[in-house]
Amino acid sequence: MLWHKITGNGPNLVILHGWGYSSDILQGLVEKNKANYRITVIDLPGHGRSEDVDGDIESWGDELIKLIPENSTLLGWSLGGLLSIYIASQIQLKELILVAATPCIVNNDNWKYGIKSEVFHQFAVNLKTDGTKSLKRFVSLQSRDKSQIKELYKAIQKYPPTDSALNTGLNILINSDLQDLYKEIKIPKTAILGSLDTLVPVKIKDWYKENGTKTYLLRSGHLPFLDNTFKLP
Repeated sequence: MLWHKITGNGPNLVILHGWGYSSDILQGLVEKNKANYRITVIDLPGHGRSEDVDGDIESWGDELIKLIPENSTLLGWSLGGLLSIYIASQIQLKELILVAATPCIVNNDNWKYGIKSEVFHQFAVNLKTDGTKSLKRFVSLQSRDKSQIKELYKAIQKYPPTDSALNTGLNILINSDLQDLYKEIKIPKTAILGSLDTLVPVKIKDWYKENGTKTYLLRSGHLPFLDNTFKLP
């Protein structure tokens, strides 16, 4: 069983964090909303206080599904958003909220709303030779605020993810293309994006709108939920 924690009262809200971090990165979001929601936070496999789960997006998603209450709103940030799309294609949810997330993070012949594959493939190379360097580089792409970058890296150091989890999570990010799954999801969908995000290009907002998604844009990088203006739709 993955590590998880339930806080607050109200309709069920489940929040999933991103690659390299633990659910602690979302604590501010929890504090702001626990008066209105019963919030479940989950540490992804091999992240935070959770044990490793071998496999791929399906095996990770299936473990997460075990902890999601019926009729939940599911909010996923970054890698957590990609996993949320898979989960929403497998079980009935009330609503799907994606924060700085995309159904396909790497560009390919059928997708032009991502980033060059070389960026993430370099992460993969660095992970094999120097995992610390890879994580520092990843964090540096998420914010332009040097003090925030320092805090983000400290958050990773508090609960270092396992090597296996980093590799599996990176493989999920590099190899997943969930465009078709996303289009089949019929529940209300919302995407909250950062206009300064270097990992999820802002031009994806047009694709989201074309595919039945309410879209909000904040002047932030890859961490819109840390912005003072961030609020749940």
